[in-house]
Amino acid sequence: MSKEFRAKVEKRMMIKVGDIRIGGNAPLVLIAGPCVVESKKMIMRTAERIVRIAERRRIPLIFKSSYKKANRTSARSFSSIGADEALAILAEAKERFGFPIITDVHTAEETTEAAEVADILQIPAFLCRQTELLQAAGKTGKVVNIKKGQFMAPEDMKLAAEKIVLSGNKKVLLTERGTTFGYHNLVVDMRSLAIMRKSGFPVVLDATHSVQLPGGEAIRSGGQPEFIFPIARAGVAVGCDALFVETHPQPSQALSDAASQLDLKYLDELINQVMAIDAIVKKALK
Repeated sequence: MSKEFRAKVEKRMMIKVGDIRIGGNAPLVLIAGPCVVESKKMIMRTAERIVRIAERRRIPLIFKSSYKKANRTSARSFSSIGADEALAILAEAKERFGFPIITDVHTAEETTEAAEVADILQIPAFLCRQTELLQAAGKTGKVVNIKKGQFMAPEDMKLAAEKIVLSGNKKVLLTERGTTFGYHNLVVDMRSLAIMRKSGFPVVLDATHSVQLPGGEAIRSGGQPEFIFPIARAGVAVGCDALFVETHPQPSQALSDAASQLDLKYLDELINQVMAIDAIVKKALK
């Protein structure tokens, strides 16, 4: 590797979440969990299984679940069991299993309450340009993960990140989750990972929202989960810093994103495959 290229790799930002390193040339991080908190029983059982997989595969784990979903396709769609109850469940899971938590926030007012539990505040794709929300999330001092809007060019995401940096917080992650490709369809342009990485911030590939068919089932979004594996492998080969996977023990029964979540029984094999690819990529950068 040339000195010039090595310098560019080393210049990339590395962010710490507890003991977990994201970015730089650190190993791949797994961000995984069910889309939304459905019940305490489901969260605890799912978390336990994911933790066992992460420990067996020796991959750093950040647990993901939304305490509420505010951007549903239909007004009749499930949104939350109640914010206080859901946050309490996430706090208990965090204490029991010792992993960091990432959860969505939708308004500036939500950021303070969510930050009491979450280690990473996630900005949903539809809200990635909301200045007040971004700045409020930044002011909590927590890591902020901004999902790239389906309508956004990857090079424009540095402006969203800048809104957080100007609040005094440089701990930003940028996530690719597909771009609108006609009605009810998304496509992942893998170039976006490389483009967003030029901003200096660690990049994440969301391999499950990327297979959504937004609004494709009339009152709910559809999905093509058979493409989760190839999209995940491709993104890790391009060089993402973390892989985001929504996973559920019974996807067909999930209360949110049932058509695009990965069946939990396949998570172990997915991690096995992507870690082998990540090892090759990271070795090439040494």
